[in-house]
Order: sequence, then structure tokens, then C-alpha cells
Amino acid sequence: MDKLFPKRSFIPDGHIVESLCEVLAAEFFDLELLPASSKIHNARTRDNTVLVQIKSAQGESVVLRSDQVPQHLVVMKLSEVGEPEVIYNGPGALAYSTGAKQPSNGQRAVRLNTLRKIQVPPQEQLPCSSL
Repeated sequence: MDKLFPKRSFIPDGHIVESLCEVLAAEFFDLELLPASSKIHNARTRDNTVLVQIKSAQGESVVLRSDQVPQHLVVMKLSEVGEPEVIYNGPGALAYSTGAKQPSNGQRAVRLNTLRKIQVPPQEQLPCSSL
């Protein structure tokens, strides 16, 4: 579409991408989604043992809030053609402990490459059914 109409942007807004990533993560990791706008966590495992925050990335970083460290964090990114990529799947505290600068508003951007480099032990990851 961008090539056909170069004067228009067809980039999906953040809410659509976020919703898509939440639904994909729920399918991939067999999660139950919590009601929209739930604070901190937006999903849980079917056995109700792990609360999960699902974040979507559109650029090369994701924003994390220091006052809302989730039990478990899944960060996903959709490619330009809609292919999902799991960037991070592990304990929230591990991802939130990255060396990113903490601005005064409590929101810090963490680069996706930083999250990709974190070595999460397999037993601390949610099992994935398919990608």
C-alpha cells in the first residue's frame, strides 16, 4: 500500500498492534487474557500460577514502567509483513533489571537487542506451543 499511495501512512496504531500481540501470545503460550486495561498484568497461565504482562514493540525498544514490575514478561514484535517474533520470555524482574536509564516519569525505554541478550533459563520461560 505504501508504494501505491506514497503520500499516506499505513502503519497500524499501537493499540491494534498491542491487541494483536496479546492474542498471539495467548495462543502461543496457552494464556488466558485478563480484562482489557488490567493493571500490570494482562494475562495468566491456564493453571493460574503465573501472571503475565504482554508488551508489543513497534520500533527497536519497548517502554517499561519501574513501578509495575510484572511476575512474567513476554515482549513481541510484528514484522512489516505481520510475522510475530518473541523478543523476551522470562521473569519480569530480570528484564526490568537492565541498565537502562530511569527517567523521572518512571518509564524507560529498553532496547530490544538488550532484551534478546538476556539469558533466560528454559525452566523460567513459558512453554511455547507454536510460532
